[in-house]
Amino acid sequence: MDIIYTKSKKIRLDKYLLEIKPEVSRSALQKKIKQGEILVNNKKVLPHHYIKTGDVIKIYDNFTKQSQTDYTHFQLLVIAETENYLIINKPAGLTVHKPNPESSMITLADMLLQKYPDLKKIGEHPLRPGIMHRLDKNVSGIMIIAKTQTMYTYLKNQFQSRQTQKTYLGLVYGHMPETAGRIDFPIIRSRSGKMVARPKSQSGKEAVTLYETITQYPHFTYLKLMPKTGRTHQIRLHLNALGHPLVGETLHIPKKLKLFKNIDRIFLHALRLGFFDLQGDWQEYEIPLPPELHTILNSL
Repeated sequence: MDIIYTKSKKIRLDKYLLEIKPEVSRSALQKKIKQGEILVNNKKVLPHHYIKTGDVIKIYDNFTKQSQTDYTHFQLLVIAETENYLIINKPAGLTVHKPNPESSMITLADMLLQKYPDLKKIGEHPLRPGIMHRLDKNVSGIMIIAKTQTMYTYLKNQFQSRQTQKTYLGLVYGHMPETAGRIDFPIIRSRSGKMVARPKSQSGKEAVTLYETITQYPHFTYLKLMPKTGRTHQIRLHLNALGHPLVGETLHIPKKLKLFKNIDRIFLHALRLGFFDLQGDWQEYEIPLPPELHTILNSL
């Protein structure tokens, strides 16, 4: 597989590959680069090699096929269906859509098109057929998919005007400063390219998350989380900024934190979604916490 880098900005090879192949870990990518299974302009390079416009990245077939079978055990779980929308249960481990056309991963979008081929006409981008919002790969829970362009536009306006209501469940390290509260940290992209939450005195896009304590354990807190804005990684970044990251978190974890073992996902689940249908009636759907997260709660 050959990929031609077309962007004007130089970027580290391993970082770029992580963007187009997020289903593969960074350490695995670096190992493949060092082994010469990924070449730049037919030359072996180091993972920190900077690529530039016009560079040709060659990825050998045995590597591109590495993750093809990783997703075969997933099923498209349709919870409810009308002529205008689908309500689905996205499992943890499944990416919602490809980051770019070159990516070889199998995604929720692929599964949707296989069962509902007409969705390719819905939405604003062919990589996101009918998809109104996204959940991170290792987050589970409820999503809505538009089946008609009219519904897509109607839902898009609701998401943008913050009429939709989303509720998540999460387990964090430590005890929150209050049993219920509001996290109001702007979110901005840092120089490294990662999204980060900043103090309110600094610039960034507005981001607000409300939380309520469900159960407080000796070393953890089980929360209900209600994001009022829809920034990328918002809940995760806000909890990290408070110093109470989600169990299973991988973004900006404090080195001194003793990590919870035996979890291969983030303890974050999209529980409930409310919105208006085309008739103006309020609809609300809920998907209970999955068994693997119940098991973790029972172990505390």
